[in-house]
Amino acid sequence: MRRTDSHDELMRSGLNLIQQAISIFDAELRLALCNRPYQQMFDLPDHLTRPGARFEDTIAYLVARGEYGQPDDPAEAIRIRVEQARTFQPHYMERLRPDGRTISVEGAPLAQGGWVAVYTDITEIKRTEALLRSRSEELSDQLLRHAERLSAANRALAATNAALEEAKRVLTEAEARTRQVTAMVPAHIAQLDSSGRYVFSNNQLGQVFPGAPSDILGRTSPEVLGDTGRRLSPAVERALAGEPQVVEITHTESGRRIRVALSPDRKGQGVYVLSTDVTAEVNTREALTHAARRELAAQMTSGLAHDFGNLLTIILGLQGRLARLTLPPEAAEAVQGTLAAARRGAVLLDRIATITGPRRLSPQPVNLPALLDQIATMARPSLGRGQRLVLDIDLPDGALLLDPGSLQDSILNLILNARHATAAAGSGSGSGVEGPEATIRLTARVRGRWLELTVTDSGPGFSPEALKRATEPFFTTKPGQGSGLGLSMVYDQTKLAGGTLRLDNVPGGGGRVRLRLPYQRVAPRLVLLVDDDDVIRETLREMLTGMGHQVIEAGSLAEARSLCDLPGLSVVLSDLQLGDGSGADLNGIGPPLLLMTARPPDDPARAGLTRPVLTKPFDAAALSALFATLPEADGR
Repeated sequence: MRRTDSHDELMRSGLNLIQQAISIFDAELRLALCNRPYQQMFDLPDHLTRPGARFEDTIAYLVARGEYGQPDDPAEAIRIRVEQARTFQPHYMERLRPDGRTISVEGAPLAQGGWVAVYTDITEIKRTEALLRSRSEELSDQLLRHAERLSAANRALAATNAALEEAKRVLTEAEARTRQVTAMVPAHIAQLDSSGRYVFSNNQLGQVFPGAPSDILGRTSPEVLGDTGRRLSPAVERALAGEPQVVEITHTESGRRIRVALSPDRKGQGVYVLSTDVTAEVNTREALTHAARRELAAQMTSGLAHDFGNLLTIILGLQGRLARLTLPPEAAEAVQGTLAAARRGAVLLDRIATITGPRRLSPQPVNLPALLDQIATMARPSLGRGQRLVLDIDLPDGALLLDPGSLQDSILNLILNARHATAAAGSGSGSGVEGPEATIRLTARVRGRWLELTVTDSGPGFSPEALKRATEPFFTTKPGQGSGLGLSMVYDQTKLAGGTLRLDNVPGGGGRVRLRLPYQRVAPRLVLLVDDDDVIRETLREMLTGMGHQVIEAGSLAEARSLCDLPGLSVVLSDLQLGDGSGADLNGIGPPLLLMTARPPDDPARAGLTRPVLTKPFDAAALSALFATLPEADGR
């Protein structure tokens, strides 16, 4: 017998031992449970005492038996009692039955719907009361009536108390479920009182605001969140004044973008707070906005680039011909100026094509401190008098997986922008007036899973418009001097690498641009490369050695099996379909296995594979990304 059946049988046995008759009907007015005295008291047939029996059928049976007297309209009497049951109220009553016996009926509704009723044969009690009334000279009729009313009131009160206790139990369970759901929501849910102090928190604050303390009750948001909380304070004050607020704010410590919804309590007792991490949403929104602008630029370029290029070619040709002639100095100077302008136009056209065309990364192992030194060497000659570039590099040893070309372009763009900002502020402008030295600082740090590169200058900082629009294509604060594509290209390259770009102003003066890129250390590995095609093996070998790995090659499954136990081997990269078997057969006999195949993902040959699979053709970036997911080599 199942546990549930055993439990129900145990409950019925217990109820049958109770002398009172008990019945429980559910919200659908069907019998859920009753005991044997219930059937015996009303002499009910078996089918009316089985679970599921309809209350209406039971009432019809009792009316027909004369349990409720002789009504003029039996159908109406049945209907009235069924309707009363649908709106069941706690009650206590005493009823004289046709056989002359008196029963008390005590009923209470259930929180889930339905009710429980208890029937007690009080015939002997009534006879005793009648005897007392008739024989006792000490007890007056009034005292007896008071005692009877008190007894009835006590029974009614007991029924009401039972209903209240059941409602309390259901409410407690509902509150526990609500608290559990609130604690599981991937957002911070909290309540502030009228003074702005936390009085409730679902303990998710640290998940949304990394590094935030867990003990926040009784504290204000500036005390808990520091600078981020201080920037939220105006919105909190407006919400406490009764104005709902929704704000997006950047968490100072983690750089996450957080949306905070503040809903005033209707009773004026504080504010409810819902904080969610919308970094991915904001990044997607920004990417879509930039994609739309790039698409517009691409449409413009596609319509004008060809004709513009032809015109520049003609201008360069004609001016080159004039430059070879003997001309007066003034005319020769004009020709050279025209040539310089035309060449700049060609460069601009090439940059437009770059920003609107498809982009791809080429990550490879990079000695970042050496690369930054090289960038500084290239940038320093362009600095003016009174300007200096300072490197502040604090990085762990070892190569990082980066695209050195795009990173070099990005850092140079930021340094040159900082140079212009500090020159425009009066330092190094060549005005002949000795001003304060302008500093451009390039900082490199590792923060958690991010590589953070920051370029800070001592110039006037970004204007409010520049903070909002600096990464838009063609936006520039240098009319007549810049194309407005520099920061836009940096933004696109950073997003392509899976990073973020943030602009802000340094307290006390100066602008700051912060690049965050995924921090991926290159752990040199000994790789067993398995493929039966010599040309493909050669191509993959160049990819792997370019990533800093050592490679051992095998041209067959049998050869690969004989090499899987080599000391120091940390990964096997094998084609799925080899001439003498399947590369998947290498799973479990050596280091971690990575598979590759030209078959599409829905091909039956790939069904059921449990190892990562690269679909050919793939580039070094895809291969590097897959290697980055592997655990550290165990150095066998």
